Amino acid sequence: MIVFPAVDIKDGQCVRLVQGQADEVTVFSSDPVAQANIWAGQGAEYLHVIDLDGAFSGMPKNYELIKDICSELNIPVQLGGGIRDIETASRYFEAGVERLIIGTMALEDEKTFAELCKKFPGRVGVSLDAVAGQLKSRGWVEDAGISVFDIIPRIEEAGAAFIIYTDISRDGMQTGVNVRALADLCGKTKLPVIAAGGVATLDDVKNLYPLTSKGLEGAISGKAIYTGSLDFAEAVKWIKEQS
Repeated sequence: MIVFPAVDIKDGQCVRLVQGQADEVTVFSSDPVAQANIWAGQGAEYLHVIDLDGAFSGMPKNYELIKDICSELNIPVQLGGGIRDIETASRYFEAGVERLIIGTMALEDEKTFAELCKKFPGRVGVSLDAVAGQLKSRGWVEDAGISVFDIIPRIEEAGAAFIIYTDISRDGMQTGVNVRALADLCGKTKLPVIAAGGVATLDDVKNLYPLTSKGLEGAISGKAIYTGSLDFAEAVKWIKEQS
């Protein structure tokens, strides 16, 4: 199980939003590259980066900053936010990103998404961001008109390599993870699943850990590791002790 520290970038800063609301911003660092290095130094195996400006605008807004993060770190980076065509995806892979997280394209442009998965096999995942099981798109501001379980066969057939499931109602709220929903999801797909939203304490990590036998690859934590309710290094240590 991997705990992915989140570096969410908005206006060149490392921030966290509450339930994806663009006006509910807390700035945690003015230097995302330095912050990424901090997590790497505390034992991160993989870094989770989101270009929030890109997610809301539909086009990359922090390319050079993300390129700097990839060149500075000696751990892989997964990236999401505003990647809605193959050209943008290719540029990010050239910049050093290990794998990409696709949201809107996967929901709205099946053909392009399948082409992307074929061009970069094993390196393209899907972000399933939901409220009560109903998917959101375009930076969580629009209803996708489809449920989580309805879209799974489609993205599997297209060649998705993994799924990130975000319970939007819990994102940034530090209210704990939706273990039941994640267990249901793991039971409905053969793809590795990453949990996001509500990972607030070490107990949340412990509650998720049994799902690793059902296909859970890891969990993303943002606000909790910045405020200290989850000690990132302690979580990494606990997971290592289990194996």
